[in-house]
Amino acid sequence: MSDDRSTTHLSEAEWRERLSAEEFRVLREKGTERPYTGEYWNSHEDGMYVCRGCGEPLFDALAKFDSGCGWPSFFQPAGADVIDEHRDVSHGMIRTEIVCKRCGGHLGHVFTDGPNPTGLRYCVNSLSLRHKPRQP
Repeated sequence: MSDDRSTTHLSEAEWRERLSAEEFRVLREKGTERPYTGEYWNSHEDGMYVCRGCGEPLFDALAKFDSGCGWPSFFQPAGADVIDEHRDVSHGMIRTEIVCKRCGGHLGHVFTDGPNPTGLRYCVNSLSLRHKPRQP
């Protein structure tokens, strides 16, 4: 998927055409991938992680850390205005869901057990992200 600001107004049928079945399940239906199976959980490449749905830059690789949870984890987003948070009471838990502010795609959850300097752990599905190497 190319960077496309017009994705903010797609219907669910249009999303279904643009995304693979698994990407749709995670990004649009708030699914999750199994731990230790995603493309980026153990990736250490420099660059930027962007929303797989719309291309919005979400997380800098410099904020990525190994949390041991099996999903890509970051201690902060790329900017203060790129992620929205929502209360999630599914699966018998109370959690904070994180979504791409531009397209509303489900990313994962944020927890308060991360490292300094923020103390936060943004636990993100690889299927919600696309890695872009840092430009020299």
